[in-house]
Amino acid sequence: MTPPARVLLRQLFDAAIASAQPALCLPPHLPAPGRGRTLVIGAGKASAAMARVVEDNWSGPLSGLVVTRYGYEVPCDRVEIVQAAHPVPDAAGRAAAARMLDMVRGLGPDDLVLCLISGGGSALLPVPLPGLTLEHKQALNRALLQSGATISEMNCVRRHLSAIKGGRLAVACHPARVVTLLISDVPGDHPSDIASGPTVGDASTCADALAILRRHRIDVAPQVLEVLQSGRGESVKPGDARLARAELRMIATPQMALEAAAAAARAAGVAAHVLGDAIEGEAREVGKVMAAIALQVAHHRQPFAPPCVLLSGGETTVTVSGQGRGGRNVEFLLALGIALQGQAGIHAIAGDTDGVDGAEEIAGAYLAPDTLERAWAAGLRPRQSLADNDAHTFFGTLGDSVVTGPTLTNVNDFRAILVLGG
Repeated sequence: MTPPARVLLRQLFDAAIASAQPALCLPPHLPAPGRGRTLVIGAGKASAAMARVVEDNWSGPLSGLVVTRYGYEVPCDRVEIVQAAHPVPDAAGRAAAARMLDMVRGLGPDDLVLCLISGGGSALLPVPLPGLTLEHKQALNRALLQSGATISEMNCVRRHLSAIKGGRLAVACHPARVVTLLISDVPGDHPSDIASGPTVGDASTCADALAILRRHRIDVAPQVLEVLQSGRGESVKPGDARLARAELRMIATPQMALEAAAAAARAAGVAAHVLGDAIEGEAREVGKVMAAIALQVAHHRQPFAPPCVLLSGGETTVTVSGQGRGGRNVEFLLALGIALQGQAGIHAIAGDTDGVDGAEEIAGAYLAPDTLERAWAAGLRPRQSLADNDAHTFFGTLGDSVVTGPTLTNVNDFRAILVLGG
């Protein structure tokens, strides 16, 4: 028997998160120990959980340091866990990242570095290039987050202002062997975009970073402009000899998570269709498009027949212009609901698999056919809430927020639209 719509949608979200848990996906990718030291480093919302799994599955000695988001700590015995701020970096992250660079310098060719990288690592490794300060990086991060820039664009700028990103961490480890285990949280799974690619060669340039700042009309400090205009911020390029012993292993991706959710839907007796794992664009515009597809399914049984669930992932953006708190998943969902106009038989969930939508400790929200009706009865104005980028308040007032707490992983956004027919 198929469970109620809201229960089923939460089961699908949970299945996506479970598929990307380090305990499940990391052990098969561990390399054999080397002849020298084994050092564990890394950053991201899943990095502490990844370090714990390494400890549980490693036969020889190891030590190291990883940085994770506040609240995402997992106790480890041999790897030090440091907590720092995300999405805007703080002094704790800067100090930990500087220590990490010092730790890997002086390694030899017999040594092995296990680098554990997941989403959020970019903000958690804030080592400014000479001439820049943490305050410069904080101001830039805030501006990028509100600009509507894609995650690829944001990380391109970050790579060219960092002393650790854009392949620089791998260079610091040279000549040791570096094995990077990646949990992808970016559309397309491009390694240089996951935590801004600290162990990966980067083909983008300072000129590309400057073009992004101009495109989104982001004002930056003169010191930031100098680093980019002078070329001092140029990243390590693919093919650099110092990267010859650095290898990557992708252990979890958004597509894997969507496939896990699809399997859970089919097990519950509902057909599942993955529409894409790398969908980008303004959250509200993506919401309109997904509403049109859902209505086509409901009214014309095209391109799929109901009952079915439409799954998608990726990373939309929110250009904040109102007074609200943002949150791309809830903004997507509110735009979806407005476009559906209470269409019978269509339910949805949208959430970030790390448990944090934007800067909120809320993963996302639910949408039901009666959402708009309940909102009006509560004195809410859906279109005004959308204009104010205030969807978190909208869904919170209705009791429809999805709260998971720290999930200890991150494979980006998850969206599921359940079309029962109408």
